Amino acid sequence: MAHTLPELPYPYNALEPHYDEQTVRIHHDMHHKAYVDGLNNAEAKLAEAREKGDFSLIKHWERELAFHGSGHILHTLFWENMSPANTGKPDNTLADRLNQDFKDLDTFKKQFSAAAVAVEGSGWAVLCWNPMFHKLEILQVEKHQNLTQWGVIPLLILDVWEHAYYLKYQNKRAAFIEAWWNIVNWEVVNDRFSKAVK
Repeated sequence: MAHTLPELPYPYNALEPHYDEQTVRIHHDMHHKAYVDGLNNAEAKLAEAREKGDFSLIKHWERELAFHGSGHILHTLFWENMSPANTGKPDNTLADRLNQDFKDLDTFKKQFSAAAVAVEGSGWAVLCWNPMFHKLEILQVEKHQNLTQWGVIPLLILDVWEHAYYLKYQNKRAAFIEAWWNIVNWEVVNDRFSKAVK
């Protein structure tokens, strides 16, 4: 079954003034859609290769599958991670874990912001649960098709590709990140964390 572009869980202008309507429209309707289209195309080409028994372009289409598939997954999680009003806060379970792994919420936010600012070129900052290490970690995902560490469960995702913020913030990535904390949907993060640790 073909992948489809998920609808935003809020109107295009709902994240104003922190995230402008024009950027949200372009980011969702064009950039995210391009990942969905690329993913569907890669899967179709791989199905065609299996049908013909011709795997001469396998390296190309497997890379396309990883790149577009990862982009689609991360964008979907990113949209869900935001809400018109900074929704809730880390619940007691997540707050305790943030305190254990990062000292406190404020230190976590500083580390996450610093990691996001420092992503080289295009990429993402991700708070994730690492079940192998049994702890929360912040990862920089600079080539999202590589997924940085296998097996981690993304909880809070921030897109810092320039297309995510350039219209409003130009080259001021740090200003975008600071504004983004005002629209984090903590209820979603709490829910993801509770499922991840089960």
